[in-house]
Amino acid sequence: MASLSLEPPLMLVCLDRRSRTLAAVRQQGRFAVNVLGAEGEEHARRFAAPVPHAQKWEGVGWTERAGTPVLDEAIVWVACELRDLLDGGDHVIVTGTVTDLGRREGTPLIFHGSAYRPLA
Repeated sequence: MASLSLEPPLMLVCLDRRSRTLAAVRQQGRFAVNVLGAEGEEHARRFAAPVPHAQKWEGVGWTERAGTPVLDEAIVWVACELRDLLDGGDHVIVTGTVTDLGRREGTPLIFHGSAYRPLA
């Protein structure tokens, strides 16, 4: 996830061409980015794994915000309306207009050096 523009507020994400997430974004015309807190490693690993869709969501708390799923464990979330799908090699660069966002206190979880760790 990256900020693309402040005026208008735009975000971008890059999704693997083969991902179910990309297919869902195309179909729904919207998406949300959820930033997990340091305690969210289990969810991060589950959503990154190639497991059946139902298994990914099993036991995961979420609510709908601006027509998108926002995880209960998210410390930051940004809901967007799909704007562009751009070629990015084996990925697609997805841009969206920000329609809603929220945050709560917490330390972000990052993936760096082949490991999950809190942003210190």
